[in-house]
Amino acid sequence: MSSPRIVRRVEIEAGAHWPDSVPRLLRRVYAARGADTPELARPRLADLLPPDAMDGMDAATTLLQQAIGQDRHIVVVGDFDCDGATACAAGVRGLRMLGARHVSHAVPNRMVHGYGLSPALVGELAALQPDLLLTVDHGIACHAGIEAARARGWQVVVTDHHLPGPRLPAADAIVNPNLPGDAFPSKALAGVGVVFYLLLALRKKLRDAGGFADAEPDLASLLDLVAVGTVADLVPLDANNRRLVSAGLRRLRAGHGCAGLQALIAVCGREAQRLTAADIGFAIGPRLNAAGRLEDMALGIECLLSDDAVRARELAALLNEINAERRAVQQDMTDDAEAALAGLLLAGSGTPLAPCLFDPQWHPGVVGLVASKMKERLHRPVLAFAPSEPGSDVLRGSARSIPGFHIRDALAAVDSRNPGLIQRFGGHAMAAGLSLAQADLAAFEQAWLAHATQVLDDGLLQAELLSDGELRPQELDRFHAEALRDGGPWGQGFPEPLFDGLFEVLDWRVVGERHLKLSLRHPGLREPLAAIQFGGWKGTPPASSLHLAYRLAPDDYRGGQSIQLVVEHLAPA
Repeated sequence: MSSPRIVRRVEIEAGAHWPDSVPRLLRRVYAARGADTPELARPRLADLLPPDAMDGMDAATTLLQQAIGQDRHIVVVGDFDCDGATACAAGVRGLRMLGARHVSHAVPNRMVHGYGLSPALVGELAALQPDLLLTVDHGIACHAGIEAARARGWQVVVTDHHLPGPRLPAADAIVNPNLPGDAFPSKALAGVGVVFYLLLALRKKLRDAGGFADAEPDLASLLDLVAVGTVADLVPLDANNRRLVSAGLRRLRAGHGCAGLQALIAVCGREAQRLTAADIGFAIGPRLNAAGRLEDMALGIECLLSDDAVRARELAALLNEINAERRAVQQDMTDDAEAALAGLLLAGSGTPLAPCLFDPQWHPGVVGLVASKMKERLHRPVLAFAPSEPGSDVLRGSARSIPGFHIRDALAAVDSRNPGLIQRFGGHAMAAGLSLAQADLAAFEQAWLAHATQVLDDGLLQAELLSDGELRPQELDRFHAEALRDGGPWGQGFPEPLFDGLFEVLDWRVVGERHLKLSLRHPGLREPLAAIQFGGWKGTPPASSLHLAYRLAPDDYRGGQSIQLVVEHLAPA
């Protein structure tokens, strides 16, 4: 694979009317992302898009209003990732705030029930005697489970954000901004965002009906959960999502997050006052996700629903242990994947255009992480498969893609040309999941590679790093590092600032066996700069002069006015 090509963004002069407190550098970064005014760069929660335009909202809130008024049993059915867990917790907490007295929750176990509201899960839910099921972060593809639930006389309200298939499930109401023809302006809401909008609309319906004799419930208290689920699910941070995430981060930084999230922040070793979206993505989210990958997401949801600080800390510690186990499993599986690809190279086969990886010993809860890691290293679409459970002849696969190759549409194309080959699939442009019989893996791989050969070209296979250009010597300081850190939230669709430039290497060493620590000379500065490339040690000393792509960050470990460059890519100058 060729090295990434550093491409500088076109420098755009920011618009007028910026307060003096916002440095020129940050204005330039915002403008390069299409946000050249304070209103676009830092959208306010007060300007949150209203829920009225979302299809199905009136039907869904009517059913929930009736269920609350009749004291019926509502069961919120979550999903086994971070978005699904936060959506479940927000749904349960929000419904109780809005007057529901009989609310329970459930979540599928990946190894027992499979994905979403399956007939197997419906069979277990019968013991709870629900009247209404509210699915969160799933349901749009759960045809059989919804039919099984309605056959028992239960109502089903689906809230989801995943792309629908050609046929919608027979639910009593569906709320999903990605339904065909839905007029809601933002299609980027995560599952937890859709649930939050449902609660906003339900509160309005109850308000209009005179449902609040006392103070109206403050649903903003759920924004900590909305922020965590939105960032962890890697949905684009458009203006509306940035409103939600910014407000949630403010709650967490002020120490107003739920007990479970405060405990997770502590167990991650982060400082709540300086929490960023990156901390959610790299520390909090993985610890919640680990429960659903290796154990049972019921642990994660219990942590998020706990109001007992002691119990929340116990659960956070357990999630931290599970995450450490997940990391070890992931490393072993990634090593296996790299060995398999190295074997193809030795045999003269070369790296497949869109690798399909399978090992009968792999864990189905971690294949998505392996696919993601290999996609990053190869800059090619990657699918990774594992048995859905030990000894099963059904494989569960996760797919991760590169810009320009819509992974769910690619699976749909393979499915349309090979009916029955894929048992089920779903997802988004950059990530998808599927299941198929192990006996069909070879046929699937052949069909998959045939499609990839038609669609992928050399241009798509060239990795690019978008740089915000060079930093001036006077911008390489703590003031600008903190301004960039606090100028977010940064994330998908609103990427964290990345800069590039030439540096002389004064000294280097390896830390933690895998990381490359550098002391650098910038031609415009007298003092050396500290830099680190995580996972950067490849066994070869760096060149004496380097072209770096890096992020400017405060160095809180050294304190004071220290900064460091976090290196994303280096090459000889």
